[in-house]
Amino acid sequence: MKTKKNSTIHDISKKLNLSIATVSRALNNSSKVKPRTKAKILAAASELNYQQNHVALALKSGQSKIVGVVVPFLNHNFFSSVIGSIENTLSKENYHVAIYQTHESYETEVKHIKALLNAQVDGIFLSASKETKDYGHINEVLERNKPLIFFDRKLNVPGTSSVVIDDFKAAYEATTHLIKQGAKKIAHFAGDFQLEIYQNRFNGFIEALKDNHLDFDKRFFYRTDQNVEGGIKGMKSIWQYKDKPDAIFSSNDFAVGGAIQVIREYGLSIPKDLLIAGFSNEPFTQFMETPISTVDQAPLKMGETAAEIFLKKIRKEENLTKENSIILNPTFFPRASSLKNRS
Repeated sequence: MKTKKNSTIHDISKKLNLSIATVSRALNNSSKVKPRTKAKILAAASELNYQQNHVALALKSGQSKIVGVVVPFLNHNFFSSVIGSIENTLSKENYHVAIYQTHESYETEVKHIKALLNAQVDGIFLSASKETKDYGHINEVLERNKPLIFFDRKLNVPGTSSVVIDDFKAAYEATTHLIKQGAKKIAHFAGDFQLEIYQNRFNGFIEALKDNHLDFDKRFFYRTDQNVEGGIKGMKSIWQYKDKPDAIFSSNDFAVGGAIQVIREYGLSIPKDLLIAGFSNEPFTQFMETPISTVDQAPLKMGETAAEIFLKKIRKEENLTKENSIILNPTFFPRASSLKNRS
């Protein structure tokens, strides 16, 4: 059996003996077409396998009803949750979401942004790669009069908006919790300081130490990648000294997973020998043999808020280049990995 080929608006017009203008209005849900006529046109469109050309629609109407979302990774629950929330919010307004991942590559990020612009998307949501230092591709989005909204990982580019959590506050609260549980020598697994979020988390960690009159021991500082291998290397690095840390605060949960592998290899117990706290509230943290304390980044609220900013801009309720910066409150979930002092 032959596969149906995509038809055109002309085919629908010819089949129903209606003008192209009437068919076009019906397909774009115009109130000028009678409901009965619209139903016939939609039925014929389905029968003929008609699919709208979004690029042509964008050129004609100025809107494609497509937005792009670019993230470093799709296999992190945080990013997939934000994307799901953006999609859920915008689907109510008949928007479609095109999703790309950069794998932390600046060149890939630039390629994806250009592809989205060529597809005539109405706006772009971006969580920047750690390699991104040049902002030419971001400025190109603004020059095309498209709203660009950063989430989680933002860049300081005039004319863009952002939705982030208070990373400083989150790290401060997590570190303070470890101290209240009796920790005095806390190791820190940091991320790449090229990204503002990891610098802010480190600053919050340091401030909590200062406020509790504890010293920062540089031997117990390790900069990791956001993966299990980074946590394995970090744990082995901080445990080589005679004087051992009694707690770890990690700027991401995946490094915690690696550290725990080494902790078990060394015959240590959590939280008896070492208190642990992570960041991001990845699903695996609550299903470990010893559930991991971690910071929740409010991904659903972040995605919803970013989508609402986009809608305000596209509806011209606010200027496209108005800098709308939203900072959400984080939530720290204390679990068994850090509850040494259960009183």
